[in-house]
Amino acid sequence: MDRPDLVVLAGLQGAGKSSFHRARFAATHAHVSKDLFRSARDKGRRQRELVQAAAAAGLPVVIDDTNPRREDRAVLVELARALGMRPVLYWFPPDVRASLARNAGRSGRAQVPKVAIFATARRLEPPEATEGFAAVYEVRPAPEGAFLVTARPDLAAS
Repeated sequence: MDRPDLVVLAGLQGAGKSSFHRARFAATHAHVSKDLFRSARDKGRRQRELVQAAAAAGLPVVIDDTNPRREDRAVLVELARALGMRPVLYWFPPDVRASLARNAGRSGRAQVPKVAIFATARRLEPPEATEGFAAVYEVRPAPEGAFLVTARPDLAAS
């Protein structure tokens, strides 16, 4: 049996990560997002527990968070490898203006403060091959809710 994927989504709030998850992975992958456990004291621990439970069940997992820094993603690559999973990155290149516009269309708790988008944009680090992902894809929103996905073998670990 092939190793299940640990899919890491990385990009600004409002970049389309959750919509991409729903369109591409919702039917087949466990969904783990720190946004879903707001009251957890240690969100990283809770995230690890959910990934471990899915891996134990043989399920692929999607980590749906901003994952802005290489060190944030390195923890997930290590976790994937420790659990016998294949780490895969879907990178949403930053477009602050578009993220602000999509965020403005959200309501309630789904809408994040504008300052959060700007703060994440300052911390956002593009992927590098040294991160250790088995595969890397670049994702850009397209008209009518579609997505353009481009494989980036130059950013995958060799």
